Amino acid sequence: MSTRQKTILGCSVVSYLLVLYSFFRFDLWCILLFFILHSLVLLTLAFLFWKNNMDDNDLIELQAKYQKAAADNETLADSLREKLDEQTRLCEKKDQDLMDANLRIHALNEELSGVRASADSAQAALAEAENEEAFEALLPPIDPNEDPNETIDIIQIAKETIHELSGFAKKANLDIVLSAPENTMLVKASRGRLRILFRNIIDNSIKYMNRSGSLLITISNIGDDIFIVLKDNGNGLSEHETKHIFELNYQGTNRVSGNGLGLTQAKAIVDYYGGSIYAKSMIGRGMGIYIQLPTT
Repeated sequence: MSTRQKTILGCSVVSYLLVLYSFFRFDLWCILLFFILHSLVLLTLAFLFWKNNMDDNDLIELQAKYQKAAADNETLADSLREKLDEQTRLCEKKDQDLMDANLRIHALNEELSGVRASADSAQAALAEAENEEAFEALLPPIDPNEDPNETIDIIQIAKETIHELSGFAKKANLDIVLSAPENTMLVKASRGRLRILFRNIIDNSIKYMNRSGSLLITISNIGDDIFIVLKDNGNGLSEHETKHIFELNYQGTNRVSGNGLGLTQAKAIVDYYGGSIYAKSMIGRGMGIYIQLPTT
């Protein structure tokens, strides 16, 4: 019971006592006044009880609505949790599928890389075999009576070749000079092939000098190798063109009549005997051919 209800109830008791008191005094107006007052207090008290009862009912109804809303929210939350769990499972499955796909792609890429490497290796081997066959085809034939690996004096071979081409060199105003620290240097090779090696390189200088000049041929022996340098002071070639002068039929920008076979055949001879050959040149500074040949 609230404080207001208790107060009204106390007032109703007091008013009732006053009504009783007025009865004992036999005062009609007093009886009537206190009776009306007592009735008003009782009505007020009844109204307060009714209002309080209505408030309690509203509170109960509100609590019921709150409980229903809470239950609905919990049901909705459970539904959302289930959907979230399902979406999470789907995402995890997609992530796993994506990871598996990436692993398969990686494996396929590795397999493809292996296949490509094998194909490149096979293609390189085929190209190397074709190059070897091409270079072997470029090798000049050997006289049946000649030993392809006889011990010969390379200095003498160089002198003979220079003498053979001296007439052509003179017409081209090319002075050929041979320099060697020894009179004799021995190497195992074909006499005819070495003569062609020198002839092709010297002939190349005669063709491409395009002016009076000189060709210096230096032959030296270091350890088990013979080193030959043929350096002219002609017009030379660019670095780009120099890289290609040993390719078949390559003649460069200063091309002249010929089949472009000379330096390619020279490389084939050097390769056949296990040596190496390369060129260095700059425009306006001549051409240098560098050869290494094993002595045995």
